[in-house]
Amino acid sequence: MITVLTDRQKKILQLIIDDYIETAEPVGSRTIARKYNLGISPATIRNEMSDLELLGYLEQPHTSAGRIPSAAAYRLYVDSLSKGDSLGLSPNDMALINSWYKERVHSIDDIFQSTAKILSRMSKNVSVVLANKDSQSSFSYMKFLPLNAHQAILCIVTEEGNVDHGVVEIPAGMKQEEMERLAERVSRFLNGKKLNDITNDLLNEVREAIAGDKSLYVSIINGIKKVKAAQQENKMFLGGTKQLLNQPEFKDTERMRELLGVLEEEQMLKDMLMAGKDSGLKVTIGSENKFSGIQDCSMIQATYRLNGQVVGTLAVLGPTRMEYRKVISVMDYLHNYLKVVMNKIDEK
Repeated sequence: MITVLTDRQKKILQLIIDDYIETAEPVGSRTIARKYNLGISPATIRNEMSDLELLGYLEQPHTSAGRIPSAAAYRLYVDSLSKGDSLGLSPNDMALINSWYKERVHSIDDIFQSTAKILSRMSKNVSVVLANKDSQSSFSYMKFLPLNAHQAILCIVTEEGNVDHGVVEIPAGMKQEEMERLAERVSRFLNGKKLNDITNDLLNEVREAIAGDKSLYVSIINGIKKVKAAQQENKMFLGGTKQLLNQPEFKDTERMRELLGVLEEEQMLKDMLMAGKDSGLKVTIGSENKFSGIQDCSMIQATYRLNGQVVGTLAVLGPTRMEYRKVISVMDYLHNYLKVVMNKIDEK
């Protein structure tokens, strides 16, 4: 059975949530009456709070006279935000984000690192950014660096500046000039191609372009495949772990240790983000989180696309007493701003 709250109950509940988010202290009826001009007595507020507690929207911690919001209250609150409440950031917040990227971003990796940092700074919680590399990395060039009379170092460079290298055997009788010309031919053939688009058929065409020693061809192809595999791995950036120390919910040493254990498990974090990557903006609260270790936390995540391709998933992880309005506003602004930043990087 769905319980419909009265307008007054909704207002009181929202004020309790806002006050608790700000202070981390249980909220009493006198606090609501004193701080907010509702035009009703503390006794009336107290009766409404009692009803909200019976309905499961408020909880009483220990023997405190005040109440705190339940997970159900946060869910109601978040759902109301997604139904047209005016979100938006202050001009100062937007200016901070803009200047943050202008000073720090020179490559795709810079974008994700900077995003993790600014997201944690503005949300005052942990941020996790999962970068989907295969949608961005492109082949730039390859070259051979002489190692000795029989070996050379094969270097493969992406347009994002990532370098992979390995030692290859120099075919008998092949001169350095020939190897340089070979590297130039392959570089011209693959330059600018997304690593995700370098298929086996294309690699067979590379073999025809090389038309030389089979063992050297195998080394080159293996090198390209290695770079492709490395760049296709989803890369994760973490920010703001120290922010947790400032949250009163994590003053409990055991609780803090448990959450830090989750943050140290990179694959678990990747799985958490991948599980919701097709959901647009997603907010999970308390027990809605299916992963152990964060079932008394909230997570807000959003997946971003550029030209139809997923480029990254952003998430904020923290206590249920989170500034949902602020975090959702930041992520919404970043959604639009990152498109502009990434397009500029892509045009370079």
